Amino acid sequence: MTAAEGDLMADAIQEEERRRGLAVLRDVAPYLWPDGEPGTKLRVVAAMAALVLAKLVAVTTPMLYKGAVDALAGDNPDGGTMLALGAVGLTVAYGTVRLMNIAFQQLRDVIFARVSQGALRKLALRTFRHIHALSLRYHISRKTGALSRIMERGVKGVSFLLRFLLFSIAPLILELLLVCAILVAVFDWRFLAVLAVTIALYVWFTFAITEWRVRIRREMNEQDNEANQRAIDSLLNFETVKYFGADRREAERYDQAMAGYEAAALKTAYSLGAINLGQAIVINIGLVAVMVMAARGVSAGDYTVGDFVMVNAYMLQIIMPLNFLGTVYREIRQSLVDMGEMFDLLEQPAEVVDKPGAPALKVAGGEVVFDDVVFAYESDRPILRGVSLSVPAGRSLAIVGPTGSGKSTIGRLLFRFYDVDGGSLRIDGQDVRDVTQQSLHCSIGVVPQDTVLFNDSIYYNIAYGRPEASRAEVEEAARTAEIHDFIMSLPRGYDTLVGERGLKLSGGEKQRVGIARTVLKDPPILLLDEATSALDTRTEQGIQTSLRRMGRGRTVITIAHRLSTIVDSDEIVVLDAGEVVERGSHSDLLALNGRYASMWLTQRAESDDGADAA
Repeated sequence: MTAAEGDLMADAIQEEERRRGLAVLRDVAPYLWPDGEPGTKLRVVAAMAALVLAKLVAVTTPMLYKGAVDALAGDNPDGGTMLALGAVGLTVAYGTVRLMNIAFQQLRDVIFARVSQGALRKLALRTFRHIHALSLRYHISRKTGALSRIMERGVKGVSFLLRFLLFSIAPLILELLLVCAILVAVFDWRFLAVLAVTIALYVWFTFAITEWRVRIRREMNEQDNEANQRAIDSLLNFETVKYFGADRREAERYDQAMAGYEAAALKTAYSLGAINLGQAIVINIGLVAVMVMAARGVSAGDYTVGDFVMVNAYMLQIIMPLNFLGTVYREIRQSLVDMGEMFDLLEQPAEVVDKPGAPALKVAGGEVVFDDVVFAYESDRPILRGVSLSVPAGRSLAIVGPTGSGKSTIGRLLFRFYDVDGGSLRIDGQDVRDVTQQSLHCSIGVVPQDTVLFNDSIYYNIAYGRPEASRAEVEEAARTAEIHDFIMSLPRGYDTLVGERGLKLSGGEKQRVGIARTVLKDPPILLLDEATSALDTRTEQGIQTSLRRMGRGRTVITIAHRLSTIVDSDEIVVLDAGEVVERGSHSDLLALNGRYASMWLTQRAESDDGADAA
C-alpha cells in the first residue's frame, strides 16, 4: 500500500467515525430528553439554566477585580460608579461572585445527576436485555470477555460524553463568546483578533494531534480486549491449565498481549507530552501578545492598571478550560468509539424473534411433533435432513446416535435457540414459531449434561427455577432430587455458596441441584440432554431414579449416550447423519439387529470389560 492510499484509507476511516459519532449522539439524545418524562426534561432545563448563570457570573468576576485594582491605584478616568463601592467593597463583591459561580456549578451537577444516572441505567439495561435476546449462534461465536468490555466501556463512554460535552465544551463555547464580546466592547478589535487566532491555532493543533492519538487508543483497546480475553479464558479453565502444567505457557500468552498494550500505551504517553508542549507554546504566545498590547495601552494612558489586570484574568479564565480541551476532545472521540461499539452491538439483529402479537403457548397435554424438520448451522453443512418425530402427551422418547448425528440440535430447536430451516416443530398443534419465546421456555424444563450454577447459595440456585416459590416448595424439590439430606449436612445448609459455575460441588451434586431446579419449575415438557453421561455409574443410577420420578406425568425427551439409561422409554429413535434410521422400543430395536443393537452390544462389552478389570 502506498502512502497516498494509506492517507485515503485513514481519511475514509475518520469520515466513517464522524458519521458513526453523529449517529451515536442521535441515539443518546432520547435518553436526555425522554418522551413522557416531564420531570426529567425539567431537570435538563434547570441544569442548563444553572450552567448559563454560572458563566454569566464568571465573566463578571474580572470586572470586579479590575474595579478593586483601580480603586487601590486611585485610577478613575471615567468616574465610574463601580469605584464608589471602594476597594474593600469590590473585593468582597469579587469573592461573593466567585462563590456564586461555584454554587451555580454545583447546583447544575446536583440537578443533572439524576438525569445522567437515569440515562446510564436505561442504556445499560437496554444493552443487557439485547445481549440476552441475541441468538445462541451469536454467543457461541462471541468472546465473553470482549463482550463484557464493550458493554462496560460503552456505558462509561456515555457517562463521560454527558459530563464533558454538556458541562465542558458547551460552557467553554458560551464563555468564549461572552469574553469576545467584552473584549470588543471594553478594548478594541485587535484584542479579539489575537484571541481568535490563538484559539484557532490551539484547536487545530489539538484536534490534529488528537486524531493521531485516537488511532493509537484504538490499538490499545484491541490489545486490552485480547489481554482481558486471554486472562478470562485462562481463569475459567483453571483446572485444565493445572492438568497440563501450562501455568508458564498461559502467563507467556498473557504477557504477549500485555506487551502489545504496553507498546501502544507508550506511544500514547509520548504523544501526550508532545500535545501538552505544543498547546503551552500556542497559548503562551497568545497570552504574551495580548498582555503586551494591554501594557502598551496602559503606558499610553488609554487603559488603566485595572484594565491590564482584567485582560490577564480573562485570558487565564479561558486558558484553564482550553488546557483540558485536548484531553476532553480525545476522551469524547474515544467515548464515541466505545459507544459506537456498544451501539453496533445493539444493532445486531436477534436471529429468533417473536412474531408481532404472538400468543402464549397453551399446553394441554404436551404432545411434541417434529414434522420433516430440516436444519443447518451453516448452509453448506446440513445437520437435520427431514427428521419426523412424534412424542404423545405424557409419553417418553429417547434419541440416540453417534456424535454429530444431530441429537443435541433437536433439543436446541425444541427450546427455540434456533428456528428450523424447513418443516415445522409443534407443541399441542402450535408451531413454536407462532408463540412467544417466554411462554415456550416456561413450558420446557431442561436438565443438561453439565449443569452450570450461579455463584450464589444452593437455595438461590434451586429457587431459580421458580423465584416466587416458598421455602417449603424449594426443600420439597430438593427431596425429589434426593439432595435435601446432603444440603442439610452442610454447615450452612441451603445458604452454602456453590462457587463460580458451581465448582465447589461435585458433578453429581451439581446435577441434583439442576434437577431440583427443574422440578421446582414444574414444566409439562422435560428435555434431558445427556443428563448423566458425565457421571460415574453409581451416581448415575441414583440420579436416574430422581429423573424417572421427575418425569412422571410429563412428556419426556431424552438425548442419551448411555443406552442403559433409556431402555424404559416408550420409543427410541436412532439418528445418523441427520436422519432417522431406526425407531421402536428397546426390545423392538434389539430384534432388528441393526445399528441400535450394535451400539447396545458394544456398550455392554465395554461395561463387562470394566467390571472384569475391577
